[in-house]
Amino acid sequence: MKQDNINHAEAAAAFLQDREQARWHDSAIWWVRQKRDAQAKQLPEWEQLRALAQQIKSHTLSRLDEYLTEFQTNAERNGVTVHWAADADEHNRIVYGILAAANVKKLVKSKSMLTEECGLNPYLEQRGIEVIDTDLGERIVQLRHEPPSHIVMPAIHLKKEQISELFHKELGTEAGNNDPTYLTHAARANLREHFLTAGAGLTGVNFAIAETGGVVVCTNEGNADLGTALPPIHIASMGLEKIIPKQAHLGVFTRLLARSAIGSPITTYTSHFQQARPGGEMHIVIVDNGRSDILGSDDFSQSLRCIRCGACMNTCPVYRRSTGHSYSYIIPGPIGSTLGPSRDIKKHGSMAFACTTCGSCSNVCPVKINLHEQLILQRKRAFDAGTLKPVKKMGLLAMRFLTQHPSLLDAGGKLMRKVVPILPVALTQHSAWSRPGRELPQMPAQSFKEMWQARKENKQ
Repeated sequence: MKQDNINHAEAAAAFLQDREQARWHDSAIWWVRQKRDAQAKQLPEWEQLRALAQQIKSHTLSRLDEYLTEFQTNAERNGVTVHWAADADEHNRIVYGILAAANVKKLVKSKSMLTEECGLNPYLEQRGIEVIDTDLGERIVQLRHEPPSHIVMPAIHLKKEQISELFHKELGTEAGNNDPTYLTHAARANLREHFLTAGAGLTGVNFAIAETGGVVVCTNEGNADLGTALPPIHIASMGLEKIIPKQAHLGVFTRLLARSAIGSPITTYTSHFQQARPGGEMHIVIVDNGRSDILGSDDFSQSLRCIRCGACMNTCPVYRRSTGHSYSYIIPGPIGSTLGPSRDIKKHGSMAFACTTCGSCSNVCPVKINLHEQLILQRKRAFDAGTLKPVKKMGLLAMRFLTQHPSLLDAGGKLMRKVVPILPVALTQHSAWSRPGRELPQMPAQSFKEMWQARKENKQ
């Protein structure tokens, strides 16, 4: 789990010290955003799908208790054991109880942000159970003993050279072999042994269907299928907001999910689980962990519509230039910057300021969450909760004073319009934002006004 005392601005500044890595991360994430745009343009009904997904999710949240009850009834009719967890600790105790009762010593786990949120891995490991993350990205960050930096691409912050070094150390691969295919095959061979020897498999849940009592898991590697087909026990951990009413609604979300997440028409595997395999067990753990409180908020309940596609991260100029490890909550980016403060404003308040309020996150969200508006409201909560440093608080108070006195604001604007054109350009070399290693080239001590006049004369 991430440390709760991370200040986003300070962590981002530390990451940006490695300029080459920062530029690479920015371009890698933006490439995924461009793929998303290309896929969206191929569907004339794209905006209609977004609107329909928004309506389905909003309707479901307005009757969440009814659909959860219907889901439990139908799941139990299928022979599935349904558990309810009020918080992360109860979720972990339930999972451990299932494993301990069957004397399971090894658990293979597919990607699940909920289990990251609950801190399941260290909880089980402290009790003698080996946990193997089977999603390739999750396995990489697990071997590095760090949290995922993205909810869909957990190791997107790493280059292939870094992964090669890691695999050489942990898996015994050839030193210096950076070929992605070679590294993937090595990870696959290692994971197959764990699949064959595990006593249980755990998956997350992308969608839970009230009408059928079944859950749907979307992956691109097939690891969830192996993790549920080989071990005798399948545990599915789901947040209570993952419910949708009917099977017929699923197609709306599967058409949006992969396109928004990685720019693909659909995930390679869209797996449906409604009952245990013959002779096995299936358990579903439904987790609240603060979601009911968010649901009761008029300002932030929309955030529970999230389908965890990560599109808001891929477009966010702040996330792209700071990585997910700069955020204190396990879910980074715009969606995490409202979910985290909703959970604990004192621990995660700085995340709300990791935003330019450009609105791009809201524009790409497949379920049309008003993310940038929520972040502005979270900033107010952070201010009122006293989480800001004195300098930042004074600056905000000064800006509030100016905006409450339009005449002063107008006078200040007029003054700046007169002063800035006559400032020497060379002064910018000593500005606060000029960091070591980024010094501007030497420029003549002439004013912006003089430079503009010279440019006009050259054109003539």
